Amino acid sequence: MNRHFSAKKLTSLCLAGALALGASLARADATLDKIEQRHAISVGVILSGPPFGSIDPKTGEHLGYNVELAKGVAKALGVEVNTVSVLAPNRVQFLQQGKVDILIANMQFTEERSEILDFVPTPYEEVGGAALIRKGSGITQWADLKGKPVCVSQGSNFIKPLQETYGAQIKAFRSQSESLLSLRGDGCVAAVHVSPTMHALLSDAEWAGYEIPLPGDLIPSNSVIWLRKGEHDTQAKLDAIVRDWHRSGWLIELGERTGMAPSKALRDLHEQYRNTAPLAVQP
Repeated sequence: MNRHFSAKKLTSLCLAGALALGASLARADATLDKIEQRHAISVGVILSGPPFGSIDPKTGEHLGYNVELAKGVAKALGVEVNTVSVLAPNRVQFLQQGKVDILIANMQFTEERSEILDFVPTPYEEVGGAALIRKGSGITQWADLKGKPVCVSQGSNFIKPLQETYGAQIKAFRSQSESLLSLRGDGCVAAVHVSPTMHALLSDAEWAGYEIPLPGDLIPSNSVIWLRKGEHDTQAKLDAIVRDWHRSGWLIELGERTGMAPSKALRDLHEQYRNTAPLAVQP
């Protein structure tokens, strides 16, 4: 009798466990349904300055490359868009806690990041890092940063190569603006951030005393859209959208329009997908 009861109880527990697992998997992949139900997608974006993103001081409107990508996703899904400003140290938490549905936030692919988040397999660009340095510093090679303080954002994928390959002393800040402020105050010899932003600063008279003297970008990496683990329906839908952007050449046009110079990798992806079938909705 006890054996019969135990077996029956065990069967019930297994069934309950299977149902709980199924419910868990369903919840984990429910983002696309939620987006469709509320008819809006919430996108975490970095607004650290041109060309990636900024805030209009008069209207408070979010502007820039990241914002236009978010709008492109929303249009392809047929929903409204809500862009949420995030910082490098909190962007993963915003996504994991459900404060945003996806991230388009200057967050290049790394194996470490892929262990805690899922991502859209097809990249939308390739971006590396550039070092902004005061003129006359004598620093002309990445190796010249050895033993010297270098400013970065917390969570930056540039920290590892700067430390392990070039022996730099890292000073990490919550935001790019804080990092650049430290550079201007001689708190570091260089500030390393995404290359397009660093080059955009050089057109500002405020940065006339600085240059980008180091050859090549640091670890050019795929720029991808990030989402929570297990959201495979959302992942597949967004991947089709990104591939269609490559097919149409929209990403190249967007980059040229927003000051985000298209990389060779981006042009190669356009060639790869240009003859594929289009989606019904275009940005």
